[in-house]
Amino acid sequence: MAKKTVADIDVAGKRVLMRVDFNVPVKNGKVTDDTRIVEAVPTIKNITDRGGRLVLMSHLGRPKGERTPEYSLKPAADVLSALLGKDVRFVDDCIGEKVEKAVTELKDGDVLVLENLRFYKQEEKNDEEFSKKLAKLGDVYVNDAFGTAHRNHASTYGAPMQMTGPKVIGFLIERELKYLDEAVNNPERPFIGIMGGAKVSDKIEAIDNLLTKVDKLLIGGRMAYTLMKAAGRRTGGSWVEEDKLDLARNLLKQAGDKLVLPPDNVCGKELEEGTPTTVCEGGIDDDWKGFDIGPKTIEQYTAEIKNAKTVIWNGPVGAFEIKPFDKGTMAIAHAIADATGKGATSVIGGGDSAAAVQEAGLKDKVTHVSTGGGASLEFMTGKPFDTLEILDRK
Repeated sequence: MAKKTVADIDVAGKRVLMRVDFNVPVKNGKVTDDTRIVEAVPTIKNITDRGGRLVLMSHLGRPKGERTPEYSLKPAADVLSALLGKDVRFVDDCIGEKVEKAVTELKDGDVLVLENLRFYKQEEKNDEEFSKKLAKLGDVYVNDAFGTAHRNHASTYGAPMQMTGPKVIGFLIERELKYLDEAVNNPERPFIGIMGGAKVSDKIEAIDNLLTKVDKLLIGGRMAYTLMKAAGRRTGGSWVEEDKLDLARNLLKQAGDKLVLPPDNVCGKELEEGTPTTVCEGGIDDDWKGFDIGPKTIEQYTAEIKNAKTVIWNGPVGAFEIKPFDKGTMAIAHAIADATGKGATSVIGGGDSAAAVQEAGLKDKVTHVSTGGGASLEFMTGKPFDTLEILDRK
C-alpha cells in the first residue's frame, strides 16, 4: 500500500517535524561531502514554499550518548543555509525548553535544525519519554531519512507513534521505495543481482530473498571465499567465515545454478598497494589471498549484466579502496552504466557500492543510487520497515 507523501498534506502555518539524514562527513568543522543534505532539499523546499514551519532532526556519527562538539550538526545547518539561499536557524539541543522556545518563534517558511539526536542515548533506545519530548515539537511528522528507516529509534518510530497529526514520507524515501520495490518485486527480465561485501552472514537473508526473484545472482567480494570453500574450492589464505561454512553449503544447495561464484580471482600476498599479485583460476594456493574478481569473472559477469533489463547491486566485488584490487568493482560499475544506457533499470544499494559508482564518475549513468546502504540491504530481505508501516497510507 503506497504511503502518503508530504505533497498529500497541508503544511501551511504548521510545525513540521522532519527526520532527515544529515549524517555527513565533517572535517575541521566543515562538511566534506554534502550529498545527503542536497538530497533532502526538494522535500525541504516543498514544505517551506507552502508555508510550513520546518523543524529538522538528524544524527551525525556515533557520539554514543555524549555531547561531542565534533559531531555537532551546526556545519550541516550552515551548508543547508547556503543551499537554500536563506537563513537556517540552529539550536544546540534537540529537546527541552530552549528547543521548544526556538520552535514557537518560527514563522511560516522558516527552517530550524536541531542538534545531534545521538547526543542522547535515549534516541537509539527508542525511549518513550525522549520520544514524547520530540513529538511535542511538531503538528505534522515527515520521515525523509531512508538511511535510518530500518532502525526503530525515537526519531523514526517512538516520536511519530506519539503524534496525532498527519505522518508521511518525503520525496527521497518515496523515490527509494519506488526504485527498490520495483526492482526487487516487479523486475523486467532478465533480472541480475550482484552481491559483494565482507560477510555471508550479514547478507544471508537478502541473498535468500533475492534468489527467489533474480535470474542470476553474481557473487564477489570477501564473502565469495566463504562460499568457494563451502563449494569445495581451495581458498588459500583468503578471509573465510569458518563458522558459517554449513550455512554457506545450505545456501549453495538451494541456489543451484542461479548463484554464480567467480571462476578466477586476483590474489595478493597482503592487502596493500605494491603487493605481488597473480591470477588464481579455480582454487587459490596456500600462500596467496584473494582480493578481487579475476579477468575471466569480469568477462562473464559483464556479459550477464549486458543482457539484463534489471540490475541490483549491493557491495563491492573486491577490495576496491586499494589498487590494483579496484578493477573488478570498477568494471562492474561500468557494465551497469552501459546496460542502463541501453534501457536497463539499475539500482545501486548504497554504502560502498554507491561510493564506487561515485568514484567511477557514473552516478548520473545509473537509474538510482540508494542513500542507505544498510537500509537498502534490509529492504532486499523482503521484510517491511516498522518506521514506514506506522505512516499514513494513501
